[in-house]
Amino acid sequence: MKLRLIGSKETELDLGFVQIFFSYETPVAARLLDGSLIRTKQKYNTTTSKHINNWLQGCEHTLVPQERIDCLLTSANECDPDYNKC
Repeated sequence: MKLRLIGSKETELDLGFVQIFFSYETPVAARLLDGSLIRTKQKYNTTTSKHINNWLQGCEHTLVPQERIDCLLTSANECDPDYNKC
């Protein structure tokens, strides 16, 4: 596990199977093991939106419920089965 500060109030947590991007203290986007990117559908403030856009760097991504990203930080058996396991 690696925690990397990538900007003011921006952090990336690498768990080996997923990289989770945090704006302030909130997980808002992730790079999955297959390289695909997901981003929360949840609306946050302008600064958080800028943080997310900078991290995604214009790459194709999928909008997902905030719970999907939160699930990545829990054990897979706590996830909704519709998420195909985190």
